[in-house]
Amino acid sequence: MKSMAKVTIMVNGEARTTEARTLDELCRELGHSPETKIATARNGEFVPAKSRAAASLAEGDTIEVLSPRQGG
Repeated sequence: MKSMAKVTIMVNGEARTTEARTLDELCRELGHSPETKIATARNGEFVPAKSRAAASLAEGDTIEVLSPRQGG
């Protein structure tokens, strides 16, 4: 089995090396199931849940993954 190329990206301000090719794959790698309610952005642009599978990752991308919090 051929190994996928790894890329280094920033996730919530921390460098991370990953074989994920899409934002959807990265979210799963981070432990978020498809049912998890999260907000995502790639390079400062909001990416809705339905578009994550098509949002490819590239070397140097900046990703933000935010979970809603209870309380106020």
